[in-house]
Amino acid sequence: MSRRLRAPVVLPADPTCSVIRDGVVDIDDAGRVAYCGPAASAPGRTDAAEATDLPGILLPGLVNTHAHSPMVLLRGMGGDLPLLRWLREVIWPAEARLRPSDVHAGMVLGSVEMLRRGVTTSAEMYFHAEQLADAVLTTGARVVLGGPIIDLPGLDWRSMITATERWIDADGLRFGPGERVELSYAAHSAYMLPPEALREVAKSAAARGALVQIHVAEAADEDERQRAEFGSVPRLLDQVGLLDGRLIAAHAVHLSDEDIALLAARGAGVAHCPGSNAKLASGIARLADLRAASVRVGLGTDGPASNDDLDLWEEVQLSAMLARLSTRDSTVVTAADALLLATRGGADALGRDDIGALEPGRWADVVHVDLDDPAFAAGLDVPDDQLLANLVWAAGSRRVRDVWVAGERVVAEGEALRADRAEAQANVAKAAAHLRS
Repeated sequence: MSRRLRAPVVLPADPTCSVIRDGVVDIDDAGRVAYCGPAASAPGRTDAAEATDLPGILLPGLVNTHAHSPMVLLRGMGGDLPLLRWLREVIWPAEARLRPSDVHAGMVLGSVEMLRRGVTTSAEMYFHAEQLADAVLTTGARVVLGGPIIDLPGLDWRSMITATERWIDADGLRFGPGERVELSYAAHSAYMLPPEALREVAKSAAARGALVQIHVAEAADEDERQRAEFGSVPRLLDQVGLLDGRLIAAHAVHLSDEDIALLAARGAGVAHCPGSNAKLASGIARLADLRAASVRVGLGTDGPASNDDLDLWEEVQLSAMLARLSTRDSTVVTAADALLLATRGGADALGRDDIGALEPGRWADVVHVDLDDPAFAAGLDVPDDQLLANLVWAAGSRRVRDVWVAGERVVAEGEALRADRAEAQANVAKAAAHLRS
């Protein structure tokens, strides 16, 4: 059924981060935005349309451009180690014991955690990808996913590429109600794959128009061999053809000016993960320089074992704070800039023009933030920049009350509607106990 949502403030996430007072979002029968703008200019409503008046603010669902959400199972493990030791000594041994049912349980809870924070889309790289798809179809969220393509003992990167090809060829790039699932190639990294594998991923993905997700230059010491041989990881990716297609580079912390220019020239996206990078002491990505070069940048939480949560609002705050701190310029990333990174910017980084904003034709992924919080004690009748500052700097995810994905309400009064949170938490507890046994 078509519906109309009306609120005192609507943030459509257009390029200027407009603030619409007394706004309306109309959703058509297919679950897409039909109109977003002032109520006074809204088209006439038919009797068949459902109308809902909401207090507070409506905005697009947030887009998490890099996550490993089933790692809720591993939350808190090895949290005081640097990246490569954390992976090799703690995470990879634990992941070797994962069962498909464990991954499903982790993804259900991770998806619920994100939806309750207003994150409607996540880009996921994890094992047993079919379990991720099923879990997200269960919760009603949206996902861009890929099973990791990685070169480790007992794992064959060639068969991993073949598995991705077969899945895309069978089901298409996008499927499910409201096209909730998009399939991608999840090449782990240049340091965990030989150039031959990267070249094969590029060729296979290009033939299918698929996105490639890959970790790039996260830690200073991870890619010493690749830098010595090719100059940098972005140069290597360019040589093997990965920058000729759709690609999102996760982290992208240790980049030169030439690397940034290359990513910009090739139209690659970057998933900026400030929380994870800070916790693992990996460094601070050059957000100001990436944006100045017109690189398409979105925000990512990374996994909930390295962050240690899936609340993208924290990344909104950290992205602006760390950019200001690293440049010593308090104006370099505004509250509006940071909010756009988590919405429209995330969609752009993933190469998606159908999510991330409340514009006609895009999917109606909508978040309602109410005002019952000290952050909004001054009310909504304040200047636009002050309203955005209160939302970004003070409120964050605390007052997310309702969420719609493709026009379907999947969170009401702060709780998921399609998956029982208590049951999801209990299932993760059982799976985590298995990993410890």
